[in-house]
Amino acid sequence: MFEGVCFEKVHGNGNDFVVIDEMERSVVPEEQKPQFASIYCDRRMGIGADGILFIQPSSMAHFRMRLFQQDGSEAEMCGNGLRCAVLCAYEHGYISGESCAVETGAGIRHVSFREHDGEFLVRVNMGTPEFSCERVPVLFSKREMLDELLEGERVCALNTGVPHAVVFVENLDFDIERRARPIRWSSAFPEGTNVNFALVEGSTLRVRTFERGVEAETLSCGTGSVACAAAARRTGRVHSDEIRVITKGGTLTVSFEPDGVYMEGPARRVFSGMI
Repeated sequence: MFEGVCFEKVHGNGNDFVVIDEMERSVVPEEQKPQFASIYCDRRMGIGADGILFIQPSSMAHFRMRLFQQDGSEAEMCGNGLRCAVLCAYEHGYISGESCAVETGAGIRHVSFREHDGEFLVRVNMGTPEFSCERVPVLFSKREMLDELLEGERVCALNTGVPHAVVFVENLDFDIERRARPIRWSSAFPEGTNVNFALVEGSTLRVRTFERGVEAETLSCGTGSVACAAAARRTGRVHSDEIRVITKGGTLTVSFEPDGVYMEGPARRVFSGMI
């Protein structure tokens, strides 16, 4: 059905994506994009990825990024995916210099990029995290959900482009699917949520994330890393303006500045191919 489709396999800290270039023309018909994602994200019967990124033209930014996940759903935003899309746009000549603007489902994201010690590093303005229950969204009696008991865990809820639940823990050695699924599917989150478990070590966080749409643990989650850093500051666990977030796939730097929260990390192309 999809023969002849060219793609690139790219990852940001192990959060991996299949990237399809639609800047010149539509490659995968709109109504077939969810099915395409379900087929080719499969790690045994497809290419294997956490999601499919489509790079498309934009009337308000240098290009538009769209992400379809393994379950066929479209996510509004993905920090690691955005870095990967920027790398591909740069390699294809769609952007140049040291900065660009990218249209996402969560709004325009302003990005800077550079090459350092053989790495392609991308720094993204992730905007301002939303803690208001209405904006997450999460159904709760208070204005914000901070360390509140939900499904047997103390949960912080916020939105960093997509909904996130953050649980602070004393260690990360546990069955994440068992602990995350009740929160992921809790009726308190009408749109569902990603679930993060964070261990505080000074101004460093170690994080594991169970991603909505992937329905499994991923090696890294950009919006989840920002959510954990923001929740750590909001609850007084960390006071630094710059926080290292260590995930299974690598390290991200999250910086809190007057105009928003910035996330920086690498993007790497693994291979190119054709279906």
